[in-house]
Amino acid sequence: MINLAEVRNANALPIVSFDRHELGEILRIYGRMVAAGEWRDYAIDTLKDRAVFSIFRRSSEMPLFRIEKNPKLARRQGAFSVHAAGGLVLKRGQDLAQVLKVFDKSLKLAQT
Repeated sequence: MINLAEVRNANALPIVSFDRHELGEILRIYGRMVAAGEWRDYAIDTLKDRAVFSIFRRSSEMPLFRIEKNPKLARRQGAFSVHAAGGLVLKRGQDLAQVLKVFDKSLKLAQT
């Protein structure tokens, strides 16, 4: 007899996600920027090779910033990175708190 639970576990792909501490740090910055009226929405994607926290001004637009966790880059460039809307890497490193300091500077986007 085949145990379905064992089959599911064997076929399950590992998924990268933010842990509770990492998500707490990200949401602390997010809350501060929402209170300032800069950001309004977010999305979390958990993929097999990376986790992405996307930040939006409006949910119908492209994300303003993406905070990514990619464990494969942990030994080379650092597992965490912040990307701007055009794909430019603003900061990358091993420590999420240090990477999120990029938002301490006033990052105001010019509106067209």
